[in-house]
Amino acid sequence: MTSLEPSSNSSSSNSGTDLSIGFISSSVAVFLFGSNFVPVKKYDTGDGMFLQWILCAAIWIVALVVNLILQCPRFWPLAMVGGCVWATGNITVVPIVKTIGLGLGLLIWGSFNSITGWASSRFGWFGMDPEEVARPFLNYIGAGLSALSALIFLFVKSDVKNGPNSVDTAPLLVEPAINEVESSYSDESWVDRLSPLQNRLIGCSLAAVSGVLYGTSFVPIIYIKDHGRRNETQYTGASQYDLDYVFAHFSGIFLTSTTYFLVYCAAMKNNPKVYPEAIIPGFISGILWAVATCCWFIANSTLSAVVSFPLITAGPGLIAAMWGVLVFKEITVSEMKGKPRKTLKS
Repeated sequence: MTSLEPSSNSSSSNSGTDLSIGFISSSVAVFLFGSNFVPVKKYDTGDGMFLQWILCAAIWIVALVVNLILQCPRFWPLAMVGGCVWATGNITVVPIVKTIGLGLGLLIWGSFNSITGWASSRFGWFGMDPEEVARPFLNYIGAGLSALSALIFLFVKSDVKNGPNSVDTAPLLVEPAINEVESSYSDESWVDRLSPLQNRLIGCSLAAVSGVLYGTSFVPIIYIKDHGRRNETQYTGASQYDLDYVFAHFSGIFLTSTTYFLVYCAAMKNNPKVYPEAIIPGFISGILWAVATCCWFIANSTLSAVVSFPLITAGPGLIAAMWGVLVFKEITVSEMKGKPRKTLKS
C-alpha cells in the first residue's frame, strides 16, 4: 500500500499542474485573441487581402519556430485542412471590422465559434469521438448562454467611423517614413459604398459565417488524435499532444492565404492594392494570433476541446468590446423615447 501512495500523489499533482497550465494558457489566449487586431485597427487596409497575406506569413513563421523547438514532430497533411478552413474565414475580418467594428464583430464570430466548436466536440461531429463532461447539465447551460449571447449581439448597435475625421485615423504605431508617403490607391473600398443597413446585414452575416468556419478549424486535428488511439488506422500512434500539429495547421493557413492572394492579384490584373503602412502592424497582429492559438492548442491538450472552446471563444469578445468602447468608441447605445444616441465613454 505504501508503495502506491507516492504514485497516487504524483498523479494528483500532475493533474493539478495540467489544470493550471490549461487555465493559464486559456487566459493568455483570451487576451491575445481579443487584442490581436488592435495594431492594424487604425491603418488603412483596403479590402484586406494584402493584410490577410501578411498576417498569415507571420503566423507561419511562428509555427516554424515552434516546430523546431518541438524537434519536428510528424507532419500530418490532414491537419492542413483545418488551416485552410480558418484562412477562408479570416478573409472576412477586414470587411467585418469596417462594417460593424472590431468589438461587435469579435463578439458575434466568437459566439458562433464557441457554439460550433463545442457542439462538434460534445456530439462527435465529422467523425470525431464525442467527449464526455463531468456535469453535462452545466455544460449545456453554458452552451445555451453562448447561443443566447450570439442572438443578443446581433441587435447591438455599432458606430464605426471610417471617414477622414474619424478618431481612427491616428495610427497606433507611428512610422513617419512610411505614413507620410502618399498612397497611390484610393482609400475607398466596396465596403465604403454600402448603406448603413447593408453594412449591418453584411457585417453580421460575415461574422456568423466566419465564426462557424473558425469553430470547425480544429476538427482535423481532433480527428487524427481520436483515430490515433485506435488500431489498424492510418493514424494509429499519432501524437496526442495538440501542439505537435501546429506546423501543419499553420502551413495550411499560409498556403490557403497565398492561394487567395494570388487569385486576387490575377483578378486585379496584377495590380493589387498593397498598403505598405500595414505591413509591420499586420505582422505584429499575426504573431499575437499565432501565440494565442499555440496557447489554445496547449489548453486543448490539458483541458480537452469541449472545455477549452467555451472558455477561449467567450473571453475575447469581452476584451475586444473593451477596446471598442474605451478606445475606438464603436459600440453605442440608443436611449429610450427617441432621445439622441450617445457613445459609451469610460
